[in-house]
Amino acid sequence: MPAIVLALVAIAIWSSLALLSTATFGLPPLFTTGIALVIGGLVGLVRLRDWKVSLVTFAVGLGGIFGYHALLFAAFSLAPPVEVNILNYLWPLLIVVLSPLVLPGLGLSPRHVAGAFLGLAGAVLVASGGEAGQGGGSLIGLGLAATAALVWALYSLMTKRLPPFPTGAVGGFCLASGLLSLGLLALTGGPAFRLPSPSPGQWLALLALGIGPMGAAFYAWDASLKRGDPRVIGSLAYLTPLLSTFNLVVFGGKRFTALTAAALVLIVGGALLGSSGSFKKKAARMGAAAKAG
Repeated sequence: MPAIVLALVAIAIWSSLALLSTATFGLPPLFTTGIALVIGGLVGLVRLRDWKVSLVTFAVGLGGIFGYHALLFAAFSLAPPVEVNILNYLWPLLIVVLSPLVLPGLGLSPRHVAGAFLGLAGAVLVASGGEAGQGGGSLIGLGLAATAALVWALYSLMTKRLPPFPTGAVGGFCLASGLLSLGLLALTGGPAFRLPSPSPGQWLALLALGIGPMGAAFYAWDASLKRGDPRVIGSLAYLTPLLSTFNLVVFGGKRFTALTAAALVLIVGGALLGSSGSFKKKAARMGAAAKAG
């Protein structure tokens, strides 16, 4: 499957994260994250033989998946969610601009930079609802949010820098990250800690989260980055907050506003601009193949 298609599959699945998360309201974030990641890891048991990777690779996978979620949820607990969301959506931009530093041989064209910043502008509109900067927030929380974005961008790029490893190994990263999240929850819960008791509806939401946004999406994302250009994939990733908003509009009762329409133009425009070179190269290859045939 082409890298761009795999990236779009991951983005489409991730767009359901906000909607599914609303069904887990009232559960501790670390519990939701831990259970969902454990489920996502168990899905990968069908490729258990792929879990045997080097310690360095495992450390990068664990640091990326667990580190990102731990930092992000800590940020949400310390700073206003609007500002945290805005900083979280820096990760597609960071993937684009850090590509030449992490992956020697890659450069940035004006098209990549322009597409990334158009996408960032659209992501800010969606995440902020036009109200960015309304609250001061905690500097520590905002710093953690920015660090989470950096961690996810570096993890995404490092999967291409590390010695080749099978995508099935992501299941091991997810399972270990989920168990770490649950362990951290128990450690911070004090002597009287008890596991929450989700309702049947919440268990269904947790199952869907584990199979989808915190399971299958990670596998598709890893496969796309291994096969494709991270600068292009990073530009496309800005579609995530927009599609997430659409899901909330259609299934969650949220209003579609002029702000959302403006974000649509910015994000789609940025994604097309940032990935246009890939489409041109593919068309050229197809044309050359047709002539050769």
